[in-house]
Amino acid sequence: MTCTAKACVMRGLARLDGLGGWLGLLGLRVLLAYEFWQSGVEKFRGDNWFGEIQSQFPFPFSVVPVDVSWFLSTWTELIGPVMLVLGLGTRFWAFSLVILDVVAWQAVHAGNGYNVCDNGFKLPLMYLTMLIPLVLSGPGKLSLDYWIRQRYLR
Repeated sequence: MTCTAKACVMRGLARLDGLGGWLGLLGLRVLLAYEFWQSGVEKFRGDNWFGEIQSQFPFPFSVVPVDVSWFLSTWTELIGPVMLVLGLGTRFWAFSLVILDVVAWQAVHAGNGYNVCDNGFKLPLMYLTMLIPLVLSGPGKLSLDYWIRQRYLR
């Protein structure tokens, strides 16, 4: 069976669209999960250094006790990535990581310029840019969120 150039292109694009629904956001979820997991493990194994930078946290985080901030940050960076990989509660966890990312940007990275080598805001900006589609669009079809929605929320 042959097709015209236009029909072949349209069929190919439709297949890519279908595949994108299953795999498109998975890559973002896995990459973000890896990055935030690494940070969470470092916090879990390390000492609380938030006391040194708490004054740079935006309000209301600047008035939260540093031990509470450390605990919430560490566990958000450990639980959130697992949930992103599973695609479970994706919008909630992506939004939680957005908040964490914005606080880190303000407190640690903002004054250092753009460059990654100078601990600048390039990585937080990239993470924020990757988290926004997960907040707005959800995890995609290859996720527990999608399965639950199809199974129970129809």
